[in-house]
Amino acid sequence: MFLVRIAVGLAIGYAVLVAVGWLFQERLAFPAPRAPVLDPKRLGIANGERIEVETQDGTRLAGWYLSPRAVEGGEGRWKAVAEPTALHHPAPPSPALLWFYGNGENIASLAPILRDFQPRGAALLVVDYPGYGGSEGRATEAGLYAAADAAYAALAARRQVDSGRIYVYGRSLGSAVAIYTAAHHPVAGLILESPFTSAADMARRHYALVPRFLLRLSLDNVSAIAQVRCPILLFHGTADRLVPTAMGMRVAAAAPGPVEVVLIQNAGHNDTYDVGGDQYRDKVWEFVGGRGR
Repeated sequence: MFLVRIAVGLAIGYAVLVAVGWLFQERLAFPAPRAPVLDPKRLGIANGERIEVETQDGTRLAGWYLSPRAVEGGEGRWKAVAEPTALHHPAPPSPALLWFYGNGENIASLAPILRDFQPRGAALLVVDYPGYGGSEGRATEAGLYAAADAAYAALAARRQVDSGRIYVYGRSLGSAVAIYTAAHHPVAGLILESPFTSAADMARRHYALVPRFLLRLSLDNVSAIAQVRCPILLFHGTADRLVPTAMGMRVAAAAPGPVEVVLIQNAGHNDTYDVGGDQYRDKVWEFVGGRGR
C-alpha cells in the first residue's frame, strides 16, 4: 500500500509538471519584463527618439530610433547626422542596425549598451517585443516575428537609411528573431550572439522531464538559417552554461553563406558585452561600417 501511495504521488506530481509545461511554456520562454520606454534624450542619448511601430494586427510597439552619428574632430566626440530636408542637400543614406535583444531584456535595461555599441555612421532601431517593456500585446513566437516585420519596414522607410544596407543583430532569444528577419527580408549582414539551435533542444537541456510532444514553440534556428544568404558574424561565450557554445557552432555550420565566429573567452551568457569589451564593439562596428561602401 505504501508503494502504491508513492506511485500515485509520483504520477500526480508528473501530471502537474506536464500541465505546467503545457500552460506556461511561453511565459518561461518569454518572461516579458515590463518597463516604460522613456525619451532617450532624457537619458543623455542626444541622437535618439522614442517611436511607435504598429504590427499588421494593430499592436503598438514602443521603440527607439538612434540616428547615425559621425565622429567630430579628433577627440572621438559624437554628433548626430541631421535628417535631410528640402532646404539642404540630402546626406548620403547610411547603413542601419536592427537590434533584437534576449528574453529577459527590454529597451530600458539596454540603454547604455545601445548607446555605446551603436556603430559609427549607422542608424539603429530597437523595439520592445509584444508584451515587453512599453509595448502592447502578448509575447508569443508569432508575435515576435510580426514585430520583426514591422520594425524592418519602419527602418527601411527612414530617409536617412540605405535600405540596401540594413544589418540585423540578435542576442539569445533575439537570434531567432534576427534569423527570421534575415530569411524573410533583404539584409546586408546578420550578427548573432549566443544563438541556440531550437526550442526543442533548449527544452531537452533544461526541462528534460517535460515530454517533447507538449512543446508548442519552434524557434528552430538551425532550420531557419538555411534560408539566410548574407554574411554572418557570430559571437559566443566559451563559458556559456545556458546556451552552450556547441549550439552556436551548430547554427554556424548550418548557414549556407560565410560565417565569422568570434569566441569570447571566459564569457558566460549574460556578460558578453562586459567581457568582450572593445573587441566585441569593434567587431560589430567593422562588420556594419566596413561593408557596402
